[in-house]
Formats: sequence, structure tokens, C-alpha cells
Amino acid sequence: MIRATQLVKTYGSGELSLTVLKHLNLEIQDGEFVAVVGPSGAGKSTLLYQLSLLDEPTEGEVYLDGIKTSGLSQAEKTLLRLHKLGYVFQDYALLPELNAIENVTLPMLMQGLAESEAKDRARHALGRIGLSDKLQNLPSQLSGGQQQRVSIARAIAHDPHILFADEPTANLDSANGQRVMEAFRDLHAEGQTIIMVTHEEEYSRHARRVISLKDGAIVSDTRT
Repeated sequence: MIRATQLVKTYGSGELSLTVLKHLNLEIQDGEFVAVVGPSGAGKSTLLYQLSLLDEPTEGEVYLDGIKTSGLSQAEKTLLRLHKLGYVFQDYALLPELNAIENVTLPMLMQGLAESEAKDRARHALGRIGLSDKLQNLPSQLSGGQQQRVSIARAIAHDPHILFADEPTANLDSANGQRVMEAFRDLHAEGQTIIMVTHEEEYSRHARRVISLKDGAIVSDTRT
């Protein structure tokens, strides 16, 4: 599903340059649930941003579903992100004036889906993560864990090939964090490919593969 070869990411130039990823090689198969872990500054989120086409590597290649992404235009990358990838971030990124089903529906309307189909998919996605009774609630009427689950529903409603999650439990207490991880585990059981960055070891145990980074390099890669 994903192949990265000789991936390098450097910020700045000259004496002020900082290389965050150092000739990293990685393959992730269809249907895997991968947790990327490591200390602060290890390059976890930077790696996620390269793999998910939210940023471009300084050197190296990222192949997504067999496609060499460096050969794509920005418009083509945007379409690939919109139709084949899903994203969950630690700050939820919900629109406060829209209720749960509207937040989930909006990206699909941007894809060109008819409103009726988009709403049907949104209802189904919210049901999959246990929020069928919160469709009309605004974000302000939801707990942090519920808001994060709405963001997960938004990310999966269009049936993405890959779901990327960057520290999805960072702003949650342990109980809500566990609920979010249970949602990921259920999605993985249904065949969803998931790549998650986390600094919390207890949450990485939900994944079936754990990749540890240190100083921009992979130091261990274990499957459970």
C-alpha cells in the first residue's frame, strides 16, 4: 500500500539546516494497523506528513498504492488526498457551527457526492464509531472523546484506502483515549489500513505493528 525509499526531510539550509528524516526505507501493506512511536523530535509526525502527502520529502520517493507520488502535480495530489486518504489530528478540526453529521458530510460534498448519499455515508460512519445518537449535536455539546470520534467518522466516511492519525489521543483523558483506540481497533478488524503516530506506549499496543524512530531513523520494527 505504501513504500518509502531513501526518504530524507531537511528543514532550513546551510548551518541552520536540520535533517529530521535520514534515508528512511519503509513498506506498509494493505490492511495493516501500524503505530509509529519514539521520543519527541524523533521524526514521527514528519514521517506521517511525507507518507500522507501533506508535505514533500527533500530526497527519496513515496509510492502510494503503486503510484510514484513525486511525479504528480499538486492538483493530482490534492485529488488523491481527497478521495483515497483519511486524516485524524489531535485538535479534531471540527467546524463549531456545524453539527456532527454536517461536519462528516461536508468533505464528501466537496468531493462532488450528492447530498443524500453524503448524509447516508455520514450516518453510517457515525454509527460505526458509536455516535448514532449524537448526529445533531454541535461540537460544543460533545466531550473531547466524542469530538475525536466525529473526526474519525469524517475521515472514514468516504472509505479511504489509508487512514492517517497524528497523536489522536493527545488531548484526551485515559477513558476517552481508550474509546478512540477501540474505534481504531474495530476499524482495523474490518480491514482498514491505519497508520498512527503516538507517544503513548499503552495506545501503541492496540496496533499490530510498531515502528520505533529515533533521530530520524527506524530503530525497531515489530509485529504482534
